[in-house]
Amino acid sequence: MDKMSYNAGVAKGQTQEKASTMMDKAGNVAQSTKESIQNAGQVDNSQKMSYHAGEAKGQTQEKASTMMDKAGNVGQYAKESMQNAGQAIQKTAAGAADAVKNATGMNK
Repeated sequence: MDKMSYNAGVAKGQTQEKASTMMDKAGNVAQSTKESIQNAGQVDNSQKMSYHAGEAKGQTQEKASTMMDKAGNVGQYAKESMQNAGQAIQKTAAGAADAVKNATGMNK
């Protein structure tokens, strides 16, 4: 049961790390695009492109944040499901052990 919780936590952490990396890459692309346009000397177009690059970066960050939230929810659900399954198995095993003790007369 503890290993399942651990694995769910690891999966959540890995997903968050990937989303963070994706956000960083999107920011780098947006910054690079902005700098390329500015270097080309296109003042009017560079302002528009800079605006759009920033807008794209913001949207990417929001999507990545949403993805991280969903991954966290999935991880939490998996953890809770495993805990519930573990508890059910423990109860079943305890009931079986009691039945054996009763049948053999060891539960007196």
